[in-house]
Amino acid sequence: AEGCGKFGFLYYKGQGVRQSDTKAKEFFGKACDMGNAKECYNLGVLYEYSKGVRQSDTKAKELYIKSCNMNYADGCYNLGFLYYKGKGVKQNYTKATEFYAKACDMGNAKGCNNLGLLYEGGKGVSQSYIKAKELYSKACNMGDANGCDNLGWLYTTGKGVRQNYIKAKEFYAKACDMGNASGCYNLGFLYYKGKGVKPNYIKAKELYEKSCNMGDANGCFNLGFLYTTGKGVKQNYTKAKEFYAKACDMGNAKGCFNLGVVYAKGQGVKQSYTKAAKLYKKSCDMGLERGCKVYGIFKKYGY
Repeated sequence: AEGCGKFGFLYYKGQGVRQSDTKAKEFFGKACDMGNAKECYNLGVLYEYSKGVRQSDTKAKELYIKSCNMNYADGCYNLGFLYYKGKGVKQNYTKATEFYAKACDMGNAKGCNNLGLLYEGGKGVSQSYIKAKELYSKACNMGDANGCDNLGWLYTTGKGVRQNYIKAKEFYAKACDMGNASGCYNLGFLYYKGKGVKPNYIKAKELYEKSCNMGDANGCFNLGFLYTTGKGVKQNYTKAKEFYAKACDMGNAKGCFNLGVVYAKGQGVKQSYTKAAKLYKKSCDMGLERGCKVYGIFKKYGY
């Protein structure tokens, strides 16, 4: 079984052979049939993400169950995720809790973090910030960046713990160093506000930039705001417009609204009430109440 699994991995990665998801599926299947839990999991991943096979969440679920029953932590985690999302199964937070807990107990950091999220939100379990804190701590200690970021958020908000910005900064920094975009953004916000650290707009700018480059819409929006206000950077409306647009494209309602302001005022762009109105409407459609109010005014005047 182990040999088949290794062959499957080589074909999956294209190492020493021409990459072939179909061949990977064949060897993962053989290994799984011989009772190899890891390869049942790998085969499930192929079905979930349509690699070398027709996409099937139902088939993925069957294979994750098989893997989990053989005490493979990743299989339990992925099974929990299917129940959380309702993929191939009816959405069931109680079931998600069960499998995340099993994965966590076997040392799967993501399972601990996601179980923490369920406790924080009270989904499938009785809501408990204290329990969420324990699980985020466990995940963070196992090297899960999301766990560190979520732990930082609890210390920021004082939920389940005494509010402590210095602790929050510690965990956001740990998450950011592990490449977590949200952690970098949250750390930047602490520097911007001077919470747990001395206010430092230059440091905030660096962290927002890092977050934005990793695909965090809030980081892009706040970076745009720094360029609008000239905090930590030389005021530059063209740069502000660039980052508001990036945030807007990523689904950030405030980014769309502020981009509308840029066009309404002609800041670094040719003034256009028509473009501004469209952007205010877009922010409104995303649920930003302020966007709806301003769009209503523009609409009244024919834009």
